[in-house]
Amino acid sequence: MTGMETESTIQYKCPCCGGAISFDSTAQKMKCPYCDTEFDLETLKSYDEGLKADRGDDMSWDTGSFGLWQEGEDEELSVYICSSCGGEIIADETVSASHCPFCGNPVIFKNRLSGELKPDCVIPFKLDKKAAKEALRKHLEGKRLLPKVFKSENHIDEIKGVYVPFWLFDATADTRVRYRATTVRFWSDANYNYTATSFYNLFRSGSLGFEHVPVDGSLKMPDDLMESLEPFDFSEAVDFQTAYLSGYFADKYDVTAEESINRANRRIRASAEDTLRNTVSPAYTSVIPENSSVCFSGSRTRYALYPVWLLNTTWNGQKYTFAMNGQTGKFVGDLPVDKGMYARYFATIAAVSAAVSYGLMWLALM
Repeated sequence: MTGMETESTIQYKCPCCGGAISFDSTAQKMKCPYCDTEFDLETLKSYDEGLKADRGDDMSWDTGSFGLWQEGEDEELSVYICSSCGGEIIADETVSASHCPFCGNPVIFKNRLSGELKPDCVIPFKLDKKAAKEALRKHLEGKRLLPKVFKSENHIDEIKGVYVPFWLFDATADTRVRYRATTVRFWSDANYNYTATSFYNLFRSGSLGFEHVPVDGSLKMPDDLMESLEPFDFSEAVDFQTAYLSGYFADKYDVTAEESINRANRRIRASAEDTLRNTVSPAYTSVIPENSSVCFSGSRTRYALYPVWLLNTTWNGQKYTFAMNGQTGKFVGDLPVDKGMYARYFATIAAVSAAVSYGLMWLALM
């Protein structure tokens, strides 16, 4: 009995346009019939091996190791509930919660704290209420489009020191990115203009350590507002004790660690990919990521409280909320805009731009 062995044909795709390519006997090279690009077989094999090395993500976290309140630890803590926004704040017996620090409306009742996770650590407040008022004053200075009467007519309804819950994510991220890069060269002769595009398959990989990547655990605190207050200096964090809550509120988390994983992963992926992208030479005309993977090792999650001053002000019947990092003093918050001044400001910019363009055109015609 005789047998016949058949060799399977490897079908390559063009790295430039994605079309199927075949061997051109005249050129003795692989050639794409769609974009006419020619390739050495060894180059295509190397490219194909690079594609096969692509892998998926492994960005999992252990979120089951948080501590619980020990018996008697939470006896002096109460939970105040706002009937307007639904916010829940934790305070000790030294604090009387009359108004919600999130929306400014009266808090109507309180309950005993029960069944909640205990924070692992806390960054204590370093700046006081006076510093928060002064930071608001400085924040209003030099704002050209701010209504002139806002400084004098807006009034502070409430200033509250609030410990905001954060989930902190630590991990080593083994990251690998494959890019398609190009360089483009132009030249001319007496008859034609020429363009030559060279394509490259680039790989970057590395292990990057991430510590204390924060994701706030509060629905009441806008994510962009909390991220704008970063960074917090974790080197000043201490083990949590209820004594740190004396005179302050603590926001009761309503976003779990599991629900925060996607945001943490997005932040880590973006940072890791940016770090690797910065190692690519700027000499390339274009660099496009085609595949990336992030795999975690040594991942862990912690629960922390970070200090934030909240300032609620009212002007023209509208509420404005500002926030200050209670550790560093960084201040953020949106301001109203004088619509008339806004229109005049951009009309002036448009007029100046038009005048400059006209002047450049006139010089070109001379």
